[in-house]
Amino acid sequence: MSAPPVKVNISEKLAGFSDYWNPVIVGEVNDCHIKLVKFQGAFCWHSHADEDEMFLVIAGNFVMHFRGGSVPVGEGDFIIVPRGTEHMPEAKEEVQVLLVEPKSTRNTGEVTEARTVEVLRRL
Repeated sequence: MSAPPVKVNISEKLAGFSDYWNPVIVGEVNDCHIKLVKFQGAFCWHSHADEDEMFLVIAGNFVMHFRGGSVPVGEGDFIIVPRGTEHMPEAKEEVQVLLVEPKSTRNTGEVTEARTVEVLRRL
């Protein structure tokens, strides 16, 4: 027997936390987590050797920096970062983002730093 359908209200979930750079799991699709994250400022340079990532901007905007240039990402836009690509998101003001990533994805990739999250919360 399959699981019942799951409905998630993104606004309600975003209202459930206020900390930055700490993604929370709000759903699962196949072998991927659907996560929400809020951030402001610059993150660390990092990459994910085996995982692609998708960032969908719900509110606000940010710049995804790559070693070869930068891409602005605004409300309603998404960007896919291919596996193995070094990147660094940066937001001048708070941005709210929905992430689609394989369950194995660690927020800082191969880098360990103060904002590395080993165990994700679920909302």
